[in-house]
Amino acid sequence: MNLEQLAEKELRKDEEEQRILSGESSASALTPLAGGPPLDLNHPFYDVARHGIVQVAGDDNYGRKLVIFSCCRMPPSHQLNHRKLLEYLKYTLDKYVESDYILVYFHFGLRSSNKPSLSWLQNAYKEFDRKYKKNLKALYVVHPTNFIRVLWNIFKPLIRYDEKLRASQKGGPPRPTRTPPPRPPLPQQQFGVSLQYLQDKGNGDLIPLVMRETVLFLKQKALKTEGLFRRSANIQVIKEIQKQYNLGKPIKFEEYGDENIPAVILKTFLRELPQPLLTSQIYDQVQSIGTVESSLRVTRCKQIIQSLPEHNYIIVKYLICFLHMVSQESIFNKMNPSNLACVFGVNLIWPTKGPATLHALPPINMFTELLIEYYSQVFSARILPNEVLP
Repeated sequence: MNLEQLAEKELRKDEEEQRILSGESSASALTPLAGGPPLDLNHPFYDVARHGIVQVAGDDNYGRKLVIFSCCRMPPSHQLNHRKLLEYLKYTLDKYVESDYILVYFHFGLRSSNKPSLSWLQNAYKEFDRKYKKNLKALYVVHPTNFIRVLWNIFKPLIRYDEKLRASQKGGPPRPTRTPPPRPPLPQQQFGVSLQYLQDKGNGDLIPLVMRETVLFLKQKALKTEGLFRRSANIQVIKEIQKQYNLGKPIKFEEYGDENIPAVILKTFLRELPQPLLTSQIYDQVQSIGTVESSLRVTRCKQIIQSLPEHNYIIVKYLICFLHMVSQESIFNKMNPSNLACVFGVNLIWPTKGPATLHALPPINMFTELLIEYYSQVFSARILPNEVLP
C-alpha cells in the first residue's frame, strides 16, 4: 500500500469516527460551511475566497496576526481549484509575513470528497519558502487525527531537509540560545519597568506617561470608534513608538492617522509591566469570583479592589473609569463591558508562573467586566487625596 492509499484509508476512518461522534449523515458531512464573501465579485480570487477557507482572525496578545485555515469550509474537490486556493493563501499571507504571525489549521471537516492530493500538498509545502517561514511563530493543528500522522511521515524528509539547509546557511548547527544578562533600564524607559520606577522618574506623577497620553487621546478622538481595542495596528509602528517612548521623545498620535495605534500601545504597556496592575496578591481572589453568589459579586469585587496598594488602586481606578466611558458609547463602538473585559482582563492580572490558562480566563473576564460595568459602586468607598481621573 503506497502513502496515498494509506492516507486515504486513514482519512476514511477519521470520517467514520466523526460521523459516529456527531451523528451526522453522509449528505450533511459533505456540506461546507458558508463563509461571507471577503472580496469584490470581480476580484480574481473571489471564487475561492467566498468559501471562507482562509480567514484573518485578528491579533493574539502579542500583536501577531492569526491566520486561520478551516478544512470544514472546503467544498468538494471538483468545485474548488486547489492551485488557486494555494495562490489565494499566499496572497493572504503576503500581507502579513513581514511581521510575526500565527497560522492555525482546523483539520476537522477534511474528507475524501474535499481533500487535495498529496502531491498538491507536497508542492504547496515546497512553495512556502523562507519568506513565509521566517516570521511564522507558531503553527497550531486543531483536531489532529491519524491522517495528520501519515502526513507527518510524508513531510518529515522535507522538514528535516529544511532544517539542515537553514543550519548550513547559518554556518553550522543551531546553537542553544542563552538568556542575555538583564540591562539597566534607560533613564526615560516606559515599557517593561515597574510602576515605582515610572513614578520615581516621572517627578512623582502617579499615572504613567504612556497611560495618560493614550487615554487622553482616545477619550478625545476615539470613544465612538467601532471595534476600539479589538483591532490591530502595524506591529512595526508599535515597536517604533515604544522605542521613542523609551528614549524620552514626545509622541503625537494625531500624526499616525490611526486611532487603533494608541489603543494597542495602551494594551502593550499593561502587558509588559513586570508585575500585573491588579497585583499577583489578589489573583486567587479573582479566580474565586465565580463561586460568589451573583447578587454579592459587586460587593466582593469592591472588597478585593480596596485591598490593592494605594498606587495600584489609583491607576486601576483611572483606567477603569476610562473603560467605563468607552462602554457607555457601546452603541457606536460595539465595546460593551463584556467585550472590553475580554480584551483587558488578561492584561490586568495573570498568574505568577506562565500565562493564564483557558480555565482561568472566565473568572478574570468576569471580574474585569464587573469593575467596568459597576465602576461607581466598586470605587466609591476609597477616596485618596492624590487621585487623578481621565
